[in-house]
Amino acid sequence: MDSGFRSPLVDLFTRGEAARDVRLLAAQGALAPRVHEQMALLILLTEDVDPEISATANATLDALPSESLAAFLTRPDVPAEMRQFFAARGVSQLDAPSAETPVPPGSADDAADDAPDEDVDEEEAVATGQVLSSLSIMQRMKLAMKGTKAQRAQLIRDSNKLVAAAVLGSPKLTESEVEAFAKMANVTEEVLRTIAMNRSWVKNYGVVAGLTRNPKTPPGISMQMVQRLNERDLKMLAIDRNVPEAVRLAARKFLRKGPKDMG
Repeated sequence: MDSGFRSPLVDLFTRGEAARDVRLLAAQGALAPRVHEQMALLILLTEDVDPEISATANATLDALPSESLAAFLTRPDVPAEMRQFFAARGVSQLDAPSAETPVPPGSADDAADDAPDEDVDEEEAVATGQVLSSLSIMQRMKLAMKGTKAQRAQLIRDSNKLVAAAVLGSPKLTESEVEAFAKMANVTEEVLRTIAMNRSWVKNYGVVAGLTRNPKTPPGISMQMVQRLNERDLKMLAIDRNVPEAVRLAARKFLRKGPKDMG
């Protein structure tokens, strides 16, 4: 069922890439750090193929205070599909907005979204990486959403898809961070695909240039973006031995066309 809310984490569940234990955790309302994301997962999991997971998701939704839920539905950032889903369950939005928001058990509130971010020096970043490796997946996901820039830079490299998806869904993530991620050769292909599929991010020339120069970016994605590069970056790409041969050839092709034809 489509909740109308999109994020890298929700997309991962939609594609069926979340393991059963992770889906069960989400069905209990104890996975996503953001309320909108957790609600979207609960809606999706009401139709899970596993009867226990679908029953758990429905039970979690039924346990939400109806008045708080109705107030939540008045928020302008709640998708129409989400409102329709709850209307079908007999829950209608209140006439006036309320600050009270239903929070499924175990999920974090959105209140910390506006907390100031912090920068740390290189030494502290290394220490951060050592500490993060000892945390559970849930703890890493919460830090991915609510933590510092240095923590996100470490967690985007996490081998667990859920953690990396949580980083890309963080409300504190900046465009300059995404640009830096696009250049990283030690992130998964999934991270690079997610960045490339985000229309807002690929409006940034630095993101496009980073993806095309990244040897980990799938060639199908790189080659679609080559035509957007300026002449200087095309020349660099045409001789870059780190990228696939097909990408180098595409860069040479656009160089031969000349600036007028490349627009």
